[in-house]
Amino acid sequence: MKAIVTVIGHDRVGIIAAVCNTLAGLNVNVLDISQTIMQGNFTMIMAVDISEASVNFSEIKSALAKTGEELGLSILIQREEIFEAMQKI
Repeated sequence: MKAIVTVIGHDRVGIIAAVCNTLAGLNVNVLDISQTIMQGNFTMIMAVDISEASVNFSEIKSALAKTGEELGLSILIQREEIFEAMQKI
């Protein structure tokens, strides 16, 4: 199963590393990353594979939220089908 992770916040060193470390610790595979800096704000969208994750979806969501809190970022995860449905609206 695939999911989409979005990260938004003030740019700083180590954001990608911290998010990827959190995901790797949960056995979540990163499939693709797109990131940019817009007027000092960091934005990133990641496609991830959660089919082999060591925890359930809500635990992945909580772990990412915790990482976001620690870094002062907003980190959200949505199942791919939900993300795609929202883009069609």
